Amino acid sequence: MLEHGGRLRKAARDYGIAETDWLDLSSGLAPWPFPIPQIPLRAWARLPEADDGLEQAACDYYGATQVLPVAGSQMAIQLLPRLRRAGKVGVLSPCYAEHAEAWRRNGYIVREVLEQEVEFFLDSLDVLVVVNPNNPTGLSLSPALLLDWHARLAQRGGWLVVDEAFMDNTPHLSVAAHAHQVGLIVLRSFGKFFGLAGVRLGFVVAERKLLRLLAEQVGPWAVSGPTRVLGQACLQDTANHARQRIRSDAASERLAALLERHGFKPQGGCALFQWLITDHAQALHEFMARRGILLRLFTHNSSLRFGLPADATEEARLESALTAFTKDNP
Repeated sequence: MLEHGGRLRKAARDYGIAETDWLDLSSGLAPWPFPIPQIPLRAWARLPEADDGLEQAACDYYGATQVLPVAGSQMAIQLLPRLRRAGKVGVLSPCYAEHAEAWRRNGYIVREVLEQEVEFFLDSLDVLVVVNPNNPTGLSLSPALLLDWHARLAQRGGWLVVDEAFMDNTPHLSVAAHAHQVGLIVLRSFGKFFGLAGVRLGFVVAERKLLRLLAEQVGPWAVSGPTRVLGQACLQDTANHARQRIRSDAASERLAALLERHGFKPQGGCALFQWLITDHAQALHEFMARRGILLRLFTHNSSLRFGLPADATEEARLESALTAFTKDNP
């Protein structure tokens, strides 16, 4: 299995620091979980049913005409390759590594391409996968560009898969409203913006036939009854949506400024993280971990992803550690 952020228990064992003493910035999650609604007993006692309002709440929130709830968008990433015959897949990289891995595992020829290479390779691809905004670079592509790529792929029966896991703060950049078109598939993650990754909920937005085929792969009752109740309540909580966007935007800007003050100007980022390329990535990751601060390290390009500190106390702890690192590594 590929490694991901959020492996706090392993870090606690490796560095001999209790889990409760860590500042975990390794995952791009909002550090302010949405309030958990009252879960009726029947949600625990009965099998979940699909006419409880969750799908409509998701359609309203994402601006979509139809959605398929899944147990986290990771489930869809792994199952989508089963719906096509083997072919050539482009993955706009660097990005969330599970995308390329899923297509390779299912026998596809996968080429990881840079943004400026897409035009050259697009007409030779059967599928193009884009993470927008990208994880970990924060690169955001315009809907107009993505829809142009989709149109060219769809003419040949191809797909454009757009993973919008970090889109909630910039809904104007989403192409979910266009995903009723054949060959355009949008993946949305619930846990990141709502700060509830443990819920394991995501949505696939696409045309009805593809959603039916994917539902057959997912199988019945993939999303639990309590999760459906919680998801619907959060998707309809418009007051907290606005609050979450405001505070995550502000926290991300403060994080970028904090890093720059210490000579680490981020190369990219979005509302839920900042991304830094530095020759000191490995050393900085280790230095922070020994002080109970967990970052996400990408060894292949010597970069780090910093999640958001939740409050001024956490920001001060990070700043103090950066000060100590720059003092020891002038």
